[in-house]
Amino acid sequence: MSADEERQSSGAAWLWRFVRNLPRNAWHKYKALGVRGKLIVWCLVFFYIALGVFFAVVGADRIAQTMYNVAQRISHLQFGWMILVVAMIIISFPPFTGFTTTVTLCGFAYGMKGFFVASAGTLVGSAVAFSVLRWLFSARLRKWVATNEKWQALESVVRAKGLFLMVLIRASPFPPWAYSNSLFSSISPVALWQFVIATLVVLPRVALHVFIGSRLAAFSDGETRSHMDKQTKILNALVIVLGIVVGILASWLTYRSMQSHIRHLSGISPEVDELAAEAVEDASEGAPLLSQLSSESLDEEGSISTIRPSRPSTSP
Repeated sequence: MSADEERQSSGAAWLWRFVRNLPRNAWHKYKALGVRGKLIVWCLVFFYIALGVFFAVVGADRIAQTMYNVAQRISHLQFGWMILVVAMIIISFPPFTGFTTTVTLCGFAYGMKGFFVASAGTLVGSAVAFSVLRWLFSARLRKWVATNEKWQALESVVRAKGLFLMVLIRASPFPPWAYSNSLFSSISPVALWQFVIATLVVLPRVALHVFIGSRLAAFSDGETRSHMDKQTKILNALVIVLGIVVGILASWLTYRSMQSHIRHLSGISPEVDELAAEAVEDASEGAPLLSQLSSESLDEEGSISTIRPSRPSTSP
C-alpha cells in the first residue's frame, strides 16, 4: 500500500471512529456537567426544537424572503456595514457562536463586496477579543499555566515552533471561532501581531462563506427566483452545495493536519506533543479563560483544578 493510500485509509478510519464514538463521548461530557451546564444544554435543545417548529410552520420561503429583505435594508443603510462588523466583534467572544452565519450574511447583504466587510469584522473582532480576554483573565491564566501540564506543553510547543504552528492551529475549524480566540489569548508566548498575522489565513474561508451567502441571496428573493430558468436554478444550487462540501472537506483536512503536525513535531518529546494536542481540544470547552461548566472544574478555594499532576518542567 502506498503512502497516499495509507493516509486516506487512516483518515477514513479516524472519521469512522469519530462518528461511532460521538454519542458516547457526548453523553460522558453531558454527565460531567454541573447543574448550570446541563440547564444550558437543555435550553439549547429546546431552542433548536422551537426553531425547527418555527421553520415548519412559517415556511422556508417566507423566512428566506424576510431574511433577504432585512439584508437589503442593512445594505442600503449608510453605515449598515458597521452593524455586521459590530456583530462579528461580539460573536468573537466566547460563549457566543454564529461567526460563519454572520460571514454568510455579509454575502447575503452585499454580494462578494461583503468580503471586505467580513474581513474587517474578522480581523478587528478577533484582535479585540484577544486583547480583552488576555487583559481580563491574566490572573487566571497565570494560575492555570502554573498548575496545568497540558497548557505548559502547549506553550512550550508554540514557543519552540513559532508563527507557522500558530497559523496551522488558526486555520483549523476546531476550536470554533470564539474559542480559538480564547485559546490564543491564553498562550502567553503569542503576541498580538503574531495572532493577527495567523488570522489572515482564515480569509480564504471567509471568502468562500461570503460567496455562498451571495448565491443564497438569489434564491431567497422570490422575484429574482421567478426570473430564473430551471437550468440557472440547478446551476446555482449545485454551486452552493459544492461550496459547502468544499468548505467541510477543507475544514476536516486542516484539522487533521493540525493535530497530526502537533503530535509529530521534530525536537519535541512525544509526551509533550500529545499534551499540547489535547490542550487544543480542551479549548473548545472554553479552557482556560472561561470557567468550565463541570462541577469538578473548580476546587474548594475557587481556583482552577489541575487535569493531571503538574511536572517540574515540560520544556523540550
